Amino acid sequence: MSTIRPHLLIIDALNLIRRLHAVQVQQALTPAQALIATRANLINTCRKLLAGSEPTHAIAVFDGEVHSWRKEVYPAYKEGRTPMPVELREGLNTLQDAFWECGVDALLSQTDEADDLIATLSSGIALHGARATIISTDKGFCQLICPQIQIRDYFNKRWLDAAFVEQQYGVAPVQLVDFWALTGIGGSNIKGVPGIGPKTATQLLQQHGDLPALLAACQQEGTSKPLLRLRQHQDEALLAQRLVQLQRDIPLGFNLREIRYPPVPDSET
Repeated sequence: MSTIRPHLLIIDALNLIRRLHAVQVQQALTPAQALIATRANLINTCRKLLAGSEPTHAIAVFDGEVHSWRKEVYPAYKEGRTPMPVELREGLNTLQDAFWECGVDALLSQTDEADDLIATLSSGIALHGARATIISTDKGFCQLICPQIQIRDYFNKRWLDAAFVEQQYGVAPVQLVDFWALTGIGGSNIKGVPGIGPKTATQLLQQHGDLPALLAACQQEGTSKPLLRLRQHQDEALLAQRLVQLQRDIPLGFNLREIRYPPVPDSET
């Protein structure tokens, strides 16, 4: 019986594809040529990731046309984001095929955001003592960092690890959700607490630890100005906390055996 500990490679598919495509668009190619070049680069990049990570399992997770639960509770969620280029959206099927050509299955949900699916996949395997590597430039995944989960920023050739979080935000990974609950996240149009910026949020969390402790402290008499702002806007902070927190318990409908790498031949499944 094999004693190799499972290692799941999770590719944030659209995060990777949109950056590869943006490079091709800058080369004065036609839309059709840019899509062909993107597909070729995607295959090359995927093979590099597989060779460098040596996973036992691999999956590429796509965002579908999802009306997120976050949009239900906060209609302004991700409002104002630049839409995906039409030619890229129309070519997604061929880009999914590129992953399959590399032996990597593709997951696309019509009900859940890719970020929550990735959080569920990585957290699930970590609970069983196995490893997960997430390929993405999205710092939102840093809230998942633990000894079993690591995040690789392929384009900047760096690990988004605990040291990165400490340098970037001045807090630990477990404090990131509360950090963003205070500051908001501009890219997702999540507001946070007016008047509390990154520096103040870091100071508050270093002093008090987490959002529940801050909410308790802000009720005291003679509280500081930042805590007074939190008292006045605690509903906004709690909403931002809910929106930023990644879901880790989505039913996936498949098991690890189905995404083994290299894939298991049909005769052996």
